[in-house]
Amino acid sequence: MNDAIIKTNFNFPGQSNYYKGKVRDVYTIEDRLILMIVTDRISAFDIVLPKGIPYKGQVLNQIASKALDDTADILPNWKISMPDPMVTAGRLCEPIMVEMVIRGYLSGHAWREYKKGKRQLCGETLPEGMKENEKFPKPIITPTTKATSGHDVDISKKDIIETGLVNEKDYDEIENYTKKLFERGQKIAREKGLILVDTKYEFGKSEDKIYLIDEIHTPDSSRYFYADQYEYRLNNNLPQKQLSKEFVREWLIEKGFKGEKGQNMPEMSDEFIKKVSDRYIELYELITGEKFKKIKSEDITKRIEENCIKFLK
Repeated sequence: MNDAIIKTNFNFPGQSNYYKGKVRDVYTIEDRLILMIVTDRISAFDIVLPKGIPYKGQVLNQIASKALDDTADILPNWKISMPDPMVTAGRLCEPIMVEMVIRGYLSGHAWREYKKGKRQLCGETLPEGMKENEKFPKPIITPTTKATSGHDVDISKKDIIETGLVNEKDYDEIENYTKKLFERGQKIAREKGLILVDTKYEFGKSEDKIYLIDEIHTPDSSRYFYADQYEYRLNNNLPQKQLSKEFVREWLIEKGFKGEKGQNMPEMSDEFIKKVSDRYIELYELITGEKFKKIKSEDITKRIEENCIKFLK
C-alpha cells in the first residue's frame, strides 16, 4: 500500500506562496490563482495520520469538483478548472475565518456533546429526549473557528459578530448560503439513496464578493447515511452504516486514541488502509452515480506537476 501521495514539493512558474493543510497542499500563483492539490493524507481529531490512503485525494477532488459545479447557481465558487484528477485550480480568495457547520441529525460531535448533558451547542438549543442519529426538527448551524493549527473551536453567531470575526452583513449572507447549499446537497444525496447528515462549508472574499471555497460534500467534510437502513437502525438502536470518515475516528477510539496528549497513534495495517480506500471509492460511486476510474501512474507526483504546468501555460 505505497501508492499514496502524502507530500508534495513543487516549484511552479509564477509561484508566490505555498500552504500545507491537513490534507491539501495549496500553491499560489502570481497572487491571483491557486492550485489545490488534494493529497492522500487523512486526518482525524485534527491530527494527520502517519500513512496515506490510495485514491483518497482523487476521490475527494473529483467529488468536490462535481459538487461545486452542481451548486454554482446558488453562489459563485472559486473553481476554474481541474487540470489533474487530484488538483483543482481556482481563484485566490481571502478566507472568512469561520467554518459553517450545518447539522440535520444528532450525530458525531453534536451527539458526543449531547451525551455529556449539553443542551446548548454554538448558541443553538437542542431538544430534550433525543437519541443518537435522530433527525433535528430543522437543521442547525454550529460554526467553528477556522484554526490554522490544532483544534477548531465551537462558536456561536453572537460571539462571531461581537468579536469581529465576521461582520453581521457577511455572516447573514454566508448563513443563508449554508442553508441553501445543505438543502441542495441533501436533495442530491436523496436521489442516490443517501442521507447527507451534516457537513461544513467555507467561504472567502475576492473584490468584496463572497465565494464558496475549498471542498464541499466530500466524505472528509460531510457525513452520509444509507437512507434505506436509516429508520430500521434508528428504531432498533443500531449504529447507522455511514459513508464518512467517522468510522476512522471510531476505529481510533476503539484503539484508545482520541488525539489527546500522551496517546500513541495505533498502527495502520495494509488491510485497514485498503478498507478505508474502498469506503472512499464506494461513496464516490454512490454520490456521483458514476463508476470510479482509478487513475494509475508510474510517478503520480510527476503527472501532477506536468498537468499543472500545462494548465499554467
